[in-house]
Amino acid sequence: MKTRHVYSTPDLTTVANAMAAARGAGIEDTDLLLVARSDIELESIPDARKQADTDMMPAAVRGAGYGGAAGLLAGLVAVAVPAVGITLAGAAAVGFAGAMLGTWTSALMGSSLPDPIRVKFEDEIEAGRILLLVDGSEEELAIAGPAILHAGATSLPFDSLAIMS
Repeated sequence: MKTRHVYSTPDLTTVANAMAAARGAGIEDTDLLLVARSDIELESIPDARKQADTDMMPAAVRGAGYGGAAGLLAGLVAVAVPAVGITLAGAAAVGFAGAMLGTWTSALMGSSLPDPIRVKFEDEIEAGRILLLVDGSEEELAIAGPAILHAGATSLPFDSLAIMS
């Protein structure tokens, strides 16, 4: 299970140094994302490094879990009622349908919600600072954290599970 930590940097040079320090400490390149003001993102940050503006993907993952569980429960209840005539395979199909419906509806709702990091650190972003999001295990982050700080980044109060890593 990976955890996400957030660091603030004053400019592109510092964020590049912090990313190099994180990579040198064992963080995978795919576990490093950036968040910045829209004009900075458009001019200077490659698309592969940008953090999504919405909560769509984490919401879809949560919806798949909750929808699948609810669908499977409904299918098992239907199996227990003989008059309905659903088999265990039918219960699994209802569970799958519940997961798909949960994914779809949660993704739709999540696409309209702003990313929690953008909400929490809006002042940092609007001030022109670039946020570095680092996903890793606790052991990896314990090694990478001091290296990132030494590169000129500032740690921000955010410690959350990395849903998509």
